[in-house]
Amino acid sequence: MAGVEDAGVLDTAEMLRRLVNSVEQVPSASCFCKPYKKQFRCLSRQIKLFAPMLDEVWEKRASIPEDALKTLAPLAAAIGFAWELLRFGNEGSKLYMVLERYRIIERLMNVTARLEHALDIVSFNKLGLTHFVTEQVDLVHGQFKRAKCHTVDSDLGLYNDLRSIYNSMPDTDPDIINRVVENLQLLNISEFTQESAALHELVVSNGGAVPEKNLERMSMLLKKLKDYVLTQNYEAENPPCHSIPVSTISIPDDFRCAISLELMKDPVIVSTGQTYERRSIKKWIEDGHDTCPKTRLRLANRSLIPNIVLRSLISHWSETNGLPKYPYVSSKPASFCLSKEHEYVADLILKLSSHCLEKQRSAAAELRRLTKGSSINRRCVAAAGAVPLLVTLLSKSDLSTQVHAVTALLNISILEENRELIVSSGAVPGIVCLLKNGNMEARRNAAATLFILSSVNENRILIGCESDAIQGLISLLREGGLEEKKDAASAIFTLCSYRGNKSKAVRAGVVPILVDLLMNPEALMTGIPLAMLSSFSSHRDGNAAICEVLPIPLLVKHIKSGSPQNCTNAVAILLELCVGKQRQICLAKVHECGVMPALQNLAVSGTDRAKRKAAELIECLNRFMDQQIQALCQIRV
Repeated sequence: MAGVEDAGVLDTAEMLRRLVNSVEQVPSASCFCKPYKKQFRCLSRQIKLFAPMLDEVWEKRASIPEDALKTLAPLAAAIGFAWELLRFGNEGSKLYMVLERYRIIERLMNVTARLEHALDIVSFNKLGLTHFVTEQVDLVHGQFKRAKCHTVDSDLGLYNDLRSIYNSMPDTDPDIINRVVENLQLLNISEFTQESAALHELVVSNGGAVPEKNLERMSMLLKKLKDYVLTQNYEAENPPCHSIPVSTISIPDDFRCAISLELMKDPVIVSTGQTYERRSIKKWIEDGHDTCPKTRLRLANRSLIPNIVLRSLISHWSETNGLPKYPYVSSKPASFCLSKEHEYVADLILKLSSHCLEKQRSAAAELRRLTKGSSINRRCVAAAGAVPLLVTLLSKSDLSTQVHAVTALLNISILEENRELIVSSGAVPGIVCLLKNGNMEARRNAAATLFILSSVNENRILIGCESDAIQGLISLLREGGLEEKKDAASAIFTLCSYRGNKSKAVRAGVVPILVDLLMNPEALMTGIPLAMLSSFSSHRDGNAAICEVLPIPLLVKHIKSGSPQNCTNAVAILLELCVGKQRQICLAKVHECGVMPALQNLAVSGTDRAKRKAAELIECLNRFMDQQIQALCQIRV
């Protein structure tokens, strides 16, 4: 992000280009861990919400006044500062962020204030943004204003734990150290190496600005935590003589790691749905393998998702059989489980991971039922490790299993906190495949799932990168019934708020289909096609495609007698056509339709957006008529 801060000395086009790129490169909300996870994730999502606005500004930059574009310079600088803070939240020292919490809080509040002030300066009335984008920016602006008036929360408990460890060296309560390493996610040598490198980078980048006393304290704490983890791992591998040897007890197969064949202490799920001991699968991946050891399928990603239900069952089984407690396995029942159905949910998860298709199908159907109308169940089932297993079922040849799996994922995705988990589990390719090749119920639910997942900005890019995603949605828009068309249209509309996806949708033929729906009163979908065409009309390729197939009299009809929303979108489309490449032809056709009285009425009594668009279109028509009169006079002379 070098160069964003000095946006004021850049030419306008370069400043705008860097601003667009900076928003696209903001660290993903899934990258952050404690501390300040909530604050960094929130800031990341807020910054990414600027993407649709900047996409529109970039497309229309040639027609936007230079002075209006220059008002974006403070926003570019503010986003540059936010980018650097988010990068530090993703890559910086965790110990520093806890111990120097007041500095982090100050930086968070400063960035929020800068963003709020920068938005106050932007000349939104001159940028010509669509109504959807304007509302989105207003929402973010309001969030910054409210955040500026509130103190940023910090993890005081984690801070006090670190102070306690430092002050009580060497006789520190092991429970406190255990709590800290779990919260900071410092559980192995690799993670300690990263933290040590982050501390070193902190010293280099600050040029000695960090007090030596503080660095010494952080180094001592890091050594203490590292020694504890190494000791605990050794003890876990070499239990005391008085413990009951595991080898003398029959361990259930489901509790053994398929790599080490030992009892799992920290079971995690990989993208293929298989469960392994964390240390074993991490070593497997770090050794250069990119396949699942058990299935030999390629891993869609390197995410390791805790299998909390299985961990709890193993812990309970270990205690029952007199085995030692492991450092990262809680002996208490998992608090996330359905109140009276802990064992029931665990049984469903185990059925999902079995090799019996009938068991998998029935378990997926039951999870679909459980998650249909309950947010609690959606949270519990996701936390239990069901998502990666459901993802593997999307590729099954059994149609019923496919439908149950995608519908369960749809239900789980309704809870916002589950969306990152679904995407990181490699669900998108399977959902897209089902969108193209499944039966109509599966295709509809796949489209609805993509619509919900695309509510997260970064997911729009990821889904759009799937070669068949937009094409599959457009096919469903053309072939499906009314409900399928609505789900497909909603997904396309949301995905295309990202500029790159608009071009893909236009090339895939979305515009003629939308026009057909608009011209067919039996389709009962006037509002959605108009809203989508309004969005596409501001895109160069979309504008050209609309000019080719959309009869202007139909838009004029909606301006004269449509609902307020349809009228607003119709006049917005007409305006974009009348300032596009074929403006002379479009202006002539609009004038022939006798729309001027309706526009004048709209400019007085329409919605705010309709008033603005109608006034601009009236001005275009008046200039056109003046040019026609002047041309006629020259001919006669």
